[in-house]
Order: sequence, then C-alpha cells, then structure tokens
Amino acid sequence: MSAAQAERLAEGLCRMRGAALKIGQMLSLTDESMLPPQIAAVLERVRTQADIMPRRQLEKMMTAELGPDWRARLGGDAFEDTPVAAASIGQVHRSVLPDGRKVAIKVQYPGVAESIQSDINNLKRLLTIANFLPPGLYIDSLLAVAKEELTAECDYRQEAEKQERFRALAASDADFVVPSVVRELSTRRVLVSTWLDGMPIDQIVEQGYPQSVRNHVARKLLKLTIRELFEWRFMQTDPNWGNFFYDPATDRIGLLDFGAAREFPKAFVDDYLQLVWAAANKDSATIEKLSVKLGFLTGFESRVMTEAHVASGLVVGEPFSTEEPFDFRASGMTKRVAQYGSVFAEHRLSPPPNEVYSLHRKLAGAFFICIRMGAVMRCRDILADTYASYKWGPEEGAVASTAAPGAVVDVAPQQLR
Repeated sequence: MSAAQAERLAEGLCRMRGAALKIGQMLSLTDESMLPPQIAAVLERVRTQADIMPRRQLEKMMTAELGPDWRARLGGDAFEDTPVAAASIGQVHRSVLPDGRKVAIKVQYPGVAESIQSDINNLKRLLTIANFLPPGLYIDSLLAVAKEELTAECDYRQEAEKQERFRALAASDADFVVPSVVRELSTRRVLVSTWLDGMPIDQIVEQGYPQSVRNHVARKLLKLTIRELFEWRFMQTDPNWGNFFYDPATDRIGLLDFGAAREFPKAFVDDYLQLVWAAANKDSATIEKLSVKLGFLTGFESRVMTEAHVASGLVVGEPFSTEEPFDFRASGMTKRVAQYGSVFAEHRLSPPPNEVYSLHRKLAGAFFICIRMGAVMRCRDILADTYASYKWGPEEGAVASTAAPGAVVDVAPQQLR
C-alpha cells in the first residue's frame, strides 16, 4: 500500500463510526514492528482522531438524553463544546458540574447502535470480495462476536454498571484508580464520570521517560491483566492505549472505558490458568491436552497444526518461563507467533471458543504495551503467585464437579518458582 492509499484509508476510517472504525482502532494496537511505518502512522491516526460530531448534532443528542436544560445541568459555560477525545462510538467532553466536580462526559454518536448490523454486514462483504482474510480465521464467528460486543458497548447504562463494579474491585489496589459514575446525569447514550488526571501511557515512551519508569508501569499493567482474569474473572478487554492514564504525581494508573468489560466462567478460568501455567513450564503435552478440552483444538487436527499451535503457545509463555528479566522488545515474540499464521489458516478445523476473542485481544494488548514500552522485567513471579494462591474447583455454593480440582497439571510446591 502506498502512502497516498494509506492516507485515503485513514481519512475514510476516521469519517466512519461504529464497527469499521472499531476494527481500524484495534488494528492500530498491533506491534509496530509488524507493520510498514506509513501504515502504523495511519492506524495511529485512526485510533486518536475519529471525526467529531457537528455542534448541531451534539445539541440534538444532549437535548434528547438530558432535556433542554442539559447545558446548565452539566456546568453551563464550563462545558467544553470541543471534545477532548473522539473514539469509535462516541466522543468525550470536559466540564465542571455546578457542585464543583470535574467530569468527563462521553456522548454517543447518533445512529451508531442502529447501524451495527449493516456495518458488520458491509465489512464482511468488503473483506470477502477483497479476499483479505484467510479461511482459517472463521470470519463469521469473529464478526458475530464483534456484533455482540459492539451492541453491548452502545448501552452506556450497562457500561456504568460495569464501571462501578470495576471500581469496587480495583479499590483494594493502590496502583489503580477508576473514576466514579455520576448516575443522575448518565443515560443510555450519555455517560458522565469524574475526571481522571494523567496522560495516556504511550506518552511515557513519547516523552522519553527512563527505562525504570517504563518497566514499572508495564509490570503494573501486566499484573493487573493477570489479576483481572484469574482473581476477579472480570476483565476490561479493550487494551487501547487511551484507556490507561498514568499520573506521575501519584504513581497511579487510571482505568477508563468499560463497555467491553466481561465476566469469564469459573470452569473456563480454571482450565485456562492450567494452560498458561503449562506454557510457562514448557509442558507441551499438557498444552495440547488442555487446548482440546478448551476448544482451541478438536483433537483431530493434522500433526503440523497441533505442533504449530503448541509452539505458538510456548512462545507466548516465555515471559513467565524464566526468573530472569524478560526483554519484550528484543524477544521478537510477535513475529515468531505470526510465522504460524499460514499453518493456522490452512489447517484449523474449528473456530476458537467465543470467550477467547475478547480475552486474547486483551492479553495480546498487554504484551504489545510491554513491547511498546521496551519493558525488561521479571514476570514469572506474577503468574507463580497467582497459581499458588488460586482457589480451584467450583465457586462456593455451586454444585461440585466429580472431577478433582486442578487434576490436569500436577505441580509440586517447589516448582512454583
């Protein structure tokens, strides 16, 4: 793709809203070493510079959601008509409420929720005609999950509930802060939250913060990702750089945008932790066995497919396989996993389980953040501590399974380190 073509692509995606822009923004999270520089720059624009609503459209939306006195309720002249951010389904304004609280006001673009079905169908048609995606991607499954996620993200009342739940979970961790929801001013298409100080974490790199700070922030975020999945089983699955704000004054990371947060079943998490622990311990046989149990493999794949799947899992497990500091950028993880893509495209027999689309987006995003930060840090202790303290088996009050909890992998205590 030429620079001129890339520029036209960026302009087109920035004008689009909903599903198309969301996919462009997700592509922008890819490790930059995998993309030509001009494409990486274009996708970064898509991530940060979506077109904003005209003033007349904003007025109409706010009046419909909060009534004709909406401006007075949101602080009068303190309400900034020019948004501070514009994303795939909404834009964010800043204001100060009459009671003095600084707030961020997320306003949904009109028509986004109603256009999801047609947007997804158009995307599928475009990708199919262009022969852009391999058959092993199982585009129907991927787009069905995308449709479900986007529909949920368009209901800001659901997002408010998720944000408050996440705020309660994160309250026990001094490294993070989640803004509170201003309930009386939030609706299905407007979400008002207290203002969050700090800077998007990619600015840590852009502004030349030292290696120690980059390692420190990357480790916090990787630890949070592990905790979300294996302790809370409730994960914010959108790893957009702009959803993490670092405040150097407090050394805390602010967390934003919970529309894509989701819960994971206990039985799935039990098995998935066993899988990750097997990858960390280079246990190929257990990776294969659990991959069949979880639905990544059917058990009838060709040997080349099974070996590629296990090999890629071992690469992803490398940060947790050593006690030594792991150099994310120098490891070339992304390229080494990508080399198996053609095998997956040709030999995969079934789509992965639905849970992993959002889960792997977040896990990959956490690794990309570490790569972008150039982090060099110890990781094994994070996973080992989680594994050692994990409570296996059904939740309290649930019907017990006949299978022994934690029976798939037999690990002696001395192996945890």
